[in-house]
Amino acid sequence: MAGLNVDDVKVSLQKFGLYDYVVFVLMLLSCVMIGVYFGFLKKKAKKGEAEADYLVGNRQMKIIPVSLSLIASFISGISLLGTPTEIYLYGVQYMYIVGGVISMGFIMMYFYLPVFHNLKLTSTYQYLQTRFDRRMRLFGSILFTLATMAWLPIVIYVPALAFNQVTGINVHLITPIVCVICIFYTCVGGLKAVVWTDVVQTILMFGAMLLIIIKGTLDVGGLSVVIERAKASGRIEGPDLRFDMTTRHNIYSCVIGGVVYWLKTNAVSQNMIQRYLSLPTLASAKKALWTFIFGTLVLLALCCYSGLLIYAKYYDCDPLTTKLAKAKDQLLPLLVMDTLGDFPGLPGLFVAGVFSAALSSLSTGLNSMSAVVLEDFFKPFSNRPLSEKQTSIIMRAVVAIFGAICVVLVLVVEKLGSVLQLSMSLGSVSNGPLLGIFTLGVLIPWANGTGAIVGGTIGLLVMIWVCLKAQLAIATGELAFDLKPVDTQGCSYHFIASEPMSMLAINTTSLSIDATPVEPEFALYHISYLWYTTMGALITIIIAVIVSFIVGPNKPDEMNPNLFSPFIQRILVRRRIAAHNQLEMATGGIKEIIQ
Repeated sequence: MAGLNVDDVKVSLQKFGLYDYVVFVLMLLSCVMIGVYFGFLKKKAKKGEAEADYLVGNRQMKIIPVSLSLIASFISGISLLGTPTEIYLYGVQYMYIVGGVISMGFIMMYFYLPVFHNLKLTSTYQYLQTRFDRRMRLFGSILFTLATMAWLPIVIYVPALAFNQVTGINVHLITPIVCVICIFYTCVGGLKAVVWTDVVQTILMFGAMLLIIIKGTLDVGGLSVVIERAKASGRIEGPDLRFDMTTRHNIYSCVIGGVVYWLKTNAVSQNMIQRYLSLPTLASAKKALWTFIFGTLVLLALCCYSGLLIYAKYYDCDPLTTKLAKAKDQLLPLLVMDTLGDFPGLPGLFVAGVFSAALSSLSTGLNSMSAVVLEDFFKPFSNRPLSEKQTSIIMRAVVAIFGAICVVLVLVVEKLGSVLQLSMSLGSVSNGPLLGIFTLGVLIPWANGTGAIVGGTIGLLVMIWVCLKAQLAIATGELAFDLKPVDTQGCSYHFIASEPMSMLAINTTSLSIDATPVEPEFALYHISYLWYTTMGALITIIIAVIVSFIVGPNKPDEMNPNLFSPFIQRILVRRRIAAHNQLEMATGGIKEIIQ
């Protein structure tokens, strides 16, 4: 490539041909056909079952499709593109979060999942009204709605950037087309269409990542070369055992902070719980949980390795410094075009895989929104029961309206630029308070509605302050990153050198953005983003318990045991039996005295 400049190289890598478009269009058509099948061709649900069929598949879904749907819903395009970038820039420290993921499985299985599944809910926020009061249901539903609408446009925008990298086609041309297809199959097919399109999309995601890894590894000279170059640059390293909450990633933030974050996103999030509730029994829901965890860990491992592979490929010519990749999330698409560009159809498969991740997250979000809006905003405030026709119209209208809003917000996201980072950070604002409220519900019988609303509000306000201060600190340079070394000595094309990264970085799990503080003094907003959810949850729980005891706590013996985790249920039942026995003894004693 001697004599070429960086723009010439970019153009030469855009080899997205007819076969690639065919593969991409076939993926979209398969989604449409699944929607048509479940919306028009499949046998209609019996009268009175239409709502349950649309929102939770009549609670008769199978374990494997639901497990694959959970993987597809959780792994968005942001994760698929962001995780390799994270590993390329900062090394493998983030991957120790697997400890948090596995721990989350046990905690969710024993403390959270049995409560929601046994109550046969449709919206998780129904639980908040049953356990606390209507105020809490509304509070939780509003937080969920705002967080979802902040997250979904980014989920769509990031893979559109990847499409732009490999084809040169404008982001705003592809985004509406893909979104309309997603809105269509979600709208007409309900949860069943969403789950089965997720199955297709999960297979595509795994297939795309495996293709890149196998071909890319062969191109650089084998697995030993990838490992050797990663070790030499410090990207492969043991866990950081220093307990410092301001360190971006260490073993404590990844395992302890990671388990709390994953609990929020998996154990109490409407997006995920709705899938578990579509299964007929608690035992099948537990099997789906562990299948989901296994699949997610495999996909995370593939993304991690692809990050090391990107470095092995560009170890002597960093594409961010040379601007061969305009944005950091275009590193993986760049590797794909460099590795698979000469094979017709394979770049199309990769783009289909990335868009599959986005479509599954979007369809899940829209389907969950229809459940929350119907159950938490319409039904509680309706003077009379909604007819089946009204329910059907509302559910589908919600999908169409919120889907259209997402398309418009993609335009906003692009224009705002760095605020893209801010909106991702603000997405984590509601995580902690919501997890805190649900944890209060299932584990602390004394907590009441007033305590929960005060704790949740204070937790929310504190987290808004922390996130805003962190963003300001990043913008002013008060917070900065420790990047792994990169090199441009081996570049074979001309370029104008630039900084390899801006001071901002997208977090791979859509939590927030964080950095290692340059200043030695500690500030609350200097803590790692992985602690955000933990902090928000702890503040909410502590304040809620204090306020509950001030205004008068609940009497555990008078509470419905089914609203609590199994081990709390056993304690309450034992207390009731003991109280009943004491009463009988006292009554017997009185009778003896009278006689």
